[in-house]
Amino acid sequence: MLILGAPGAGKGTQSSRIREHFGITTISSGDVLRRNIAQGTDAGLLAQRAVANGELVTDELIVELIRNELATLPRSNWLLDGFPRNIAQAQALDAMLESTNQSLNAVVNLVVPEDVILHRIVERYVHVPSGRVYNLTYNPPSVAGRDDVTGEPLEHRPDDNPESFRRRLQQYHEVTEPLLDYYRRTGILTSFAGTTSDVIFPMLHAYMDARLD
Repeated sequence: MLILGAPGAGKGTQSSRIREHFGITTISSGDVLRRNIAQGTDAGLLAQRAVANGELVTDELIVELIRNELATLPRSNWLLDGFPRNIAQAQALDAMLESTNQSLNAVVNLVVPEDVILHRIVERYVHVPSGRVYNLTYNPPSVAGRDDVTGEPLEHRPDDNPESFRRRLQQYHEVTEPLLDYYRRTGILTSFAGTTSDVIFPMLHAYMDARLD
């Protein structure tokens, strides 16, 4: 299963709720990258170099990381968040699943108004080591500026501002949004619209209930 949506649409929040409610293994490409960088793996060193130079991680590198991650899982339900980001990565995912006689059977797309996302982005704070995300309005930390689990400081990403958000959104429209057509043609895409994660999750929960029955 995949979860898609614009930057700030709540993919991480919904992935966490799906994991908690349904016991499905969730794989975040961002978490995989951070872990490999922290562990100093060969792939992590390449990723760290790209990030340090302000470059995007190559398709080949992220595909290899996801392939390695999926290889560690038993043949059970899983959810990918943040991958694939473009058609080339989607085709690579299809190929790796086909090679193990698996198939992708569900893709969910989160539809949130862009002005709502912008407000979220401006108020978003992150615990960098874990990837946990907080919002000052609807998901604030218990102690201001501190992660609920570790008590460590939260950070406001330098690119969480209106100008950077518009650039990221434009990139999403150009590169990632075509994935919707790609998966729509296969008949496995379902979209859920709302202004908050609390509005969307009951619909997503009902969808998951029906699929897992």
